[in-house]
Amino acid sequence: MKKHQPIQAALLCMSLMSVFVVQAETMSKPDYKAGKTRISETYKVDKAACHSQSGNAKDVCEEEAKGKEKVARAELEYSYSGKSADGNKVHVVKAKAAYEVAKEKCDDLAGNAKNVCVQEAKAAEQKALADAKMDKDINKAKKTDASEKMEADYKVAIEKCDGLAGDAKASCVTAAKGKFGKH
Repeated sequence: MKKHQPIQAALLCMSLMSVFVVQAETMSKPDYKAGKTRISETYKVDKAACHSQSGNAKDVCEEEAKGKEKVARAELEYSYSGKSADGNKVHVVKAKAAYEVAKEKCDDLAGNAKNVCVQEAKAAEQKALADAKMDKDINKAKKTDASEKMEADYKVAIEKCDGLAGDAKASCVTAAKGKFGKH
């Protein structure tokens, strides 16, 4: 029975790798357009469901529908482009949508309780926006670090080539330039 464990482990690794590959791919233009249509239709249905309610409950429902639509559109855009900026935008849109819903829910309260509710909603939004900014800065730092590491490796490779002469040196420099994307 223990003979099959390495095979099972290999199959598990392969299946997990395929998940990451699928996530890295962006969607096609027709899928993107279909997604936009689906989001619009879902928004219409969600908004229509709010008509049966009244007062602030209706306002909250409508704000939730708007927020859901905005988040879905941001996620769709990120799925389509795969850009880290669009990924960051998803976090920002989620934070703003949650704030708008929370703020609308505060309208059911009065006086100091309402003020506290609004301040809590605003604080939650500010924390989420700070997290989004931090994620953006971390991603930027990772990109910069990767670039700096590649540049350092390139300099080492060129330095190694300097120890050679003639065609060997030229081949070494050409190989280093090709490996590190220098032209």
